[in-house]
Amino acid sequence: MTSLYWDENLAGAYRKFQFEFPEKALAGKTVIVAGGTGGLGAATVVRLALEGAHLIVGYRKNPERAGRLSDAIEKQFGRKLALVGGDIAEVEVRGKYLEAAAKIGAPLAGAAIFPGDPARVAWQDLDRESLLDSLGKNYVGPVLLARDLGDAMEKSSQGGSIVLLATMQAIAVFPSSLNYASPKAALVHAARILAQHWGRVRVNVIAPGATLAGMAAESIQSGKYDRHITSGAIPRFGRPEDIARTVRFFLEPDNYVTGQTLVVDGGLTLRRDRG
Repeated sequence: MTSLYWDENLAGAYRKFQFEFPEKALAGKTVIVAGGTGGLGAATVVRLALEGAHLIVGYRKNPERAGRLSDAIEKQFGRKLALVGGDIAEVEVRGKYLEAAAKIGAPLAGAAIFPGDPARVAWQDLDRESLLDSLGKNYVGPVLLARDLGDAMEKSSQGGSIVLLATMQAIAVFPSSLNYASPKAALVHAARILAQHWGRVRVNVIAPGATLAGMAAESIQSGKYDRHITSGAIPRFGRPEDIARTVRFFLEPDNYVTGQTLVVDGGLTLRRDRG
């Protein structure tokens, strides 16, 4: 008995060592990068612009920086960004992303959701308000936007991909990270629930380590993480390009991965106790 899903044409090609690796599979398709004007998000925008995707890029409260990124993309690639401003926890702002996608008209292939906040509050200053503020920025907003965009992609014949941004602190225990790491850990679990919920939409998470742009940049500049290079725990600090390449991997239209978290930290969470 032969499986109903067996593809003899593919099997025949594989026997001849003929494999298919499409290039620029996102060209001409729409991708949303919420929080895409910061260091990690901007690198992702450049990576996707290089591929020829139609880009909708969101920012929360820095239109000047968003404008500079848009100008840089147009100068480098001759492509305009569709910019969406505002807090993604607000339903009106989330609606603007879907409106922008409908206006472009090309299939919505995926979304990378970067918004968050380092939530640096001293242990003794933690209170109800600071914890709820971190929960809103690092969990509630990203989950609601993922839900809305995922529902839209699930209704299409092509489906799509959602990439959420967490942190290595959501995977491994670091001192004084309670109000930041806990909502991000919840985000990791939410991604698995969303991945289970949809059939045509994949959901994955990236957990960056100490990276030279984004939320860790200030700590790196202060020398806080120097000991990890000195001890040999990591060979270098992370770069925005490392994250952008990982996002692109998860956004690949025919990607076979869902419900997973990829820690991009150079091995820091594994070897941080060295030295």
